Amino acid sequence: MSTSLKSRLAEKIPAWRADVRTLAKEHGDVVLGEATVGKALTGMRGLKALVCDTSYLDPMEGIRFRGYTIPESRAALPKPAAGLEAYPTGLWFLLLTGDLPTEAEVAELEADLASRATVPDYVFAALDALPTDTHPMVQFSTAITVMSNESKFAKAYAEGLGKGDYWQPTLEDALDLIARLPVVAAYIYRRAYKGGGRIEADPNKDWGANFAHMMGVDNAQYEDLMRLYLLIHTDHEGGNVSAHTSHVVSSALSDVYLSVAAGINGLAGPLHGLANQECLKWLNTLMAHFGGNVPTEEQVREYAWDTLNARRVIPGFGHAVLRNTDPRYIAQREYSLAKGMGEHPVVATVHRLFDVIPGVLKEHGKAKSPWPNVDAHSGALQVYYGVTEADFYTVLFGVSRAMGITSQIVWDRAMGSSLERPKSVTVAMLKEAAGI
Repeated sequence: MSTSLKSRLAEKIPAWRADVRTLAKEHGDVVLGEATVGKALTGMRGLKALVCDTSYLDPMEGIRFRGYTIPESRAALPKPAAGLEAYPTGLWFLLLTGDLPTEAEVAELEADLASRATVPDYVFAALDALPTDTHPMVQFSTAITVMSNESKFAKAYAEGLGKGDYWQPTLEDALDLIARLPVVAAYIYRRAYKGGGRIEADPNKDWGANFAHMMGVDNAQYEDLMRLYLLIHTDHEGGNVSAHTSHVVSSALSDVYLSVAAGINGLAGPLHGLANQECLKWLNTLMAHFGGNVPTEEQVREYAWDTLNARRVIPGFGHAVLRNTDPRYIAQREYSLAKGMGEHPVVATVHRLFDVIPGVLKEHGKAKSPWPNVDAHSGALQVYYGVTEADFYTVLFGVSRAMGITSQIVWDRAMGSSLERPKSVTVAMLKEAAGI
């Protein structure tokens, strides 16, 4: 195991536990907000009732990873070389420990993950039992669930492990899972779209670059894009569907594999991670409508109004929390401009949407936020490098989001978080409370 990672956690956990116990014992009656009838009827949106220390989503400035914005994270985290994107594993170290890692600590973590990346043959056999046209997210969830057979936490719990030590085999499971996810995801890509066949990892490549290599995309620029993609999708506090679902399942002491698989199933919904697939489909339909060319601003405006007047949404614009342009979108836009991608018709169309759609949505007046989110840009960058299979994009998202989910689960176990069990009420009770 990466000794720096485990020792850093072991050093921090006692103080964090003491803080949480003090808060619960001495300040448990402090009111955070109000649970209104509206909150009960609209998915508890915005209700302050969860704890997540790994990241925080600010409506205006976007996500902060342990206090660091995306630009700050990209600048501060160790990189393979000058001019390249930061190691996503360095961000995982930050999420787990709260500390920026050194280059040596990232190198140690990378080596540890490489040593754990052997996927049991029965996992590939389980995937091979599925039709190749099974949606990649179904295959991904299946593989993760099957790997529960490897859980070190489940074995230690069955042997009577003390509650104070739950975090240690949970961390082991997290390391094993994160090490193996690119191998599994790349195999799903190969069997679904490239006729099968596994590509072995390159010992000279880092975790993110190896994912691209095992997919069969041996392009140094794409490997760098993969690092960026895996970094910016890692964590988005605790209330999003995938993170919250995993938290609920994990609170029952289900192992990391079962908990992450549950979150991946949530990520597969079109209102969550599958939105990146929907964005590219809408963009392709827009371009096809105008003969496959980059549409003019007026054509984009016309098509956008046609979409809205047909009572359909424009995918990739708006967000449940953000009230400004998603910094994950900005990171991808800056990347595409810096790499000279703007001449590619799909990328150029994404840039044109950025210039037009927010104005249309403001004029329409019904969107709480007219600004683009991360999904509005990510598919175009994949297409630029020849990864055109939109059904696979959410698997890429899932490999990244698993880092955020597992870091949250490790800390839930370290803090001794409770079984999540909110109380439900009936509509009749809501009417009574409202005086109806």
